[in-house]
Amino acid sequence: MKKLHYIIAFFVFISLSSCSYYNFTGTGKIDAKTFQVNYFQNVSPLVEPGIDRTFTLELQEIIQNQTNLNLTNNNGDLVYEGEITDYRITPMTATANQLAAQNRLSITVNVRFTNKNKSEDDFEKRFSFYYDFPGNDQLVGPRLTAALDEIFERITQDIFNASLAKW
Repeated sequence: MKKLHYIIAFFVFISLSSCSYYNFTGTGKIDAKTFQVNYFQNVSPLVEPGIDRTFTLELQEIIQNQTNLNLTNNNGDLVYEGEITDYRITPMTATANQLAAQNRLSITVNVRFTNKNKSEDDFEKRFSFYYDFPGNDQLVGPRLTAALDEIFERITQDIFNASLAKW
């Protein structure tokens, strides 16, 4: 009976001690204390006002919500920078009258990630996602906000996974 208690205690100890290297966001151990997200300017041929600021804030927010890193304005251990390189609306399907039945908003972001403590993690990579909407709808107001929310949620999660979760 005493052996059983030791075995159970051993497994409980191993289970609890392994949590120091893994958390529920899947990042594992991060050798950094601070991060900074530089302003992602919109350099795409089609400019939608405000999306650069919105994207920058959403990237900051996801990192703050899923890690215990502290946001800083300069000299961060982890640095995210880049630009929005493409903002495009394209017809996806057409009707018999050659009108767009469905359109797609696509956004591409070029990201340069620098880890000052572990340079082998550095990368420059493009991330993109899209939002489909009916061809007879205008992508303005709340509909545009919903489209941007969906696109930016996916892109920022992909950036997070590539830089910190290594997925």
